[in-house]
Amino acid sequence: MDFCTQQINSKHPIPQNPIKESGIGLRSAHYKDIIEQKPNTGWIEVHPENYFGGGAHRHYLGKARELYPLSFHAVGLSMGSDQTVSQGHINKIKELIDIYEPLQISDHASWSASGNAHLNDLLPLPYTTEALQRLCDNVSRVQDSIGRKMLVENPSSYVAYQIDDMTEYEFMNALAQKTGCGLLLDINNIYVQSKNHGFDAYHYIDNINAEPVAEMHLAGHIQRTFGDESILVDSHNQHVCDDVWQLYKHAINRFGSVPTLIEWDADLPSLKTLVAESDKAQAIIDAHKEQRHEAA
Repeated sequence: MDFCTQQINSKHPIPQNPIKESGIGLRSAHYKDIIEQKPNTGWIEVHPENYFGGGAHRHYLGKARELYPLSFHAVGLSMGSDQTVSQGHINKIKELIDIYEPLQISDHASWSASGNAHLNDLLPLPYTTEALQRLCDNVSRVQDSIGRKMLVENPSSYVAYQIDDMTEYEFMNALAQKTGCGLLLDINNIYVQSKNHGFDAYHYIDNINAEPVAEMHLAGHIQRTFGDESILVDSHNQHVCDDVWQLYKHAINRFGSVPTLIEWDADLPSLKTLVAESDKAQAIIDAHKEQRHEAA
């Protein structure tokens, strides 16, 4: 993504800070700190559903948008459901897009709605041709409605389906190829799933088509033990672990200087700590740039 071009084209004033590919999530606990402290981060991400109701949340979002480029990371479109994605939900996101002009819009390769039931979770899909077609139909519907390409994130999951007829990376590659969407590659999700489902996380990254990858996420996770078994849970309440940082370095070497977000949604640290975590990602990106420059 050309952040410079996006800033020039934006109607919203954005300060001429050095361009950084690393960003942080905007959570309500940090509203005032971000506006007052103006940390040196490249961009901020929000869940648009938190701003459907207007009020104070939109006030602070507007103030933050005057300081930083913005990305929308939706959690409620339920594009993997076996039903058409809600046009009402799309319209609410489109209203926010028109107001705040985000750089990117994303959601997940998952489902959370069935009929009138709406679940507070991002549930996994079977990796079948039928599920792929339903997801493609809904992604295309969203893109047509908002008039923009969106990004779709690989999920975290704790169960796998016996009926799968392709790998997750094959599923994500096919989704991007069929719909023209971009991919939001969550490196922590890949690591967590590799441990929970027993595959090689590096092999996964090496087999994702590079061209659609337009953003990456990093987050912390925890281990939960049940009797003699344990799983990793994508909890977003910890520092990024060393193994995930190493996997991220591999991803940056493969995909280049992709905008990268630190996700931290629970047990929030200070804003200073969050920005420091983001700076670690920026350091990896900068080292990659220097290596490419020296090799040129």
